[in-house]
Amino acid sequence: MPLVRKLAAEFIGTFWLVLGGCGSAVLAAAFPHVGIGLLGVSLAFGLTVVTMAFAIGHVSGCHLNPAVTLGLVIGGRHPAKEMLPYWVVQTLGAIAAAQVLVFIAGGNGSDPLAGGLAANGFGAHSPGNYSMAAGFVCEVVMTTVFLFVIMGATDKLAPKGFAPLAIGLALTLIHLISIPVTNTSVNPARSTGPAVFVQGWALSQLWLFWVAPLLGATIGALIYRFVTPGWAQGPGDPGGPGT
Repeated sequence: MPLVRKLAAEFIGTFWLVLGGCGSAVLAAAFPHVGIGLLGVSLAFGLTVVTMAFAIGHVSGCHLNPAVTLGLVIGGRHPAKEMLPYWVVQTLGAIAAAQVLVFIAGGNGSDPLAGGLAANGFGAHSPGNYSMAAGFVCEVVMTTVFLFVIMGATDKLAPKGFAPLAIGLALTLIHLISIPVTNTSVNPARSTGPAVFVQGWALSQLWLFWVAPLLGATIGALIYRFVTPGWAQGPGDPGGPGT
């Protein structure tokens, strides 16, 4: 598959992840009388991955996340030369989605940036006022497990065709656990999109949501390679993320 097509797919996929996930948090989480709440937002993030995995998994691998791309490079599942281009288009897709969300959310006369646009944060900007240390550990651990699940679900010995569901459900669970701590990142691109528009505190805290997920992805990929025999590794389900 030509790189330009992979990059286009990653842009579209990451755009959908941020618009669907952050959009559900901004537009629907606390909507009067029918708010979807934490469970709904968590499910929305998971559904973005499931839907795009089936749509573009066979094109780009449906990473939608710089941390996932790094982990798959370390895990021997993706060429290292494509990592930086993937990071660029994933981040641009997230920023584009945040721009659309700002426009839509402001359509009722309110200021969408006043509520933080679902940006990630710690301390005073954590939904539960969790510390920087707690946020860092949470993001590292959650991304570690996320990469472990991705590596396993897309392993050539895993059941075929189920990788998108396993990975989408894993992301849903991760959000159910960690939204109160950091608003859940495990994805530097997802964090960058809203932060670009919120600016201020969101940009000053953005470093954590790059460093921690990238570290977690590295750990997750290395752990999977350690616990899985070499003959069990290799290209996974061609219709799922990370292939």
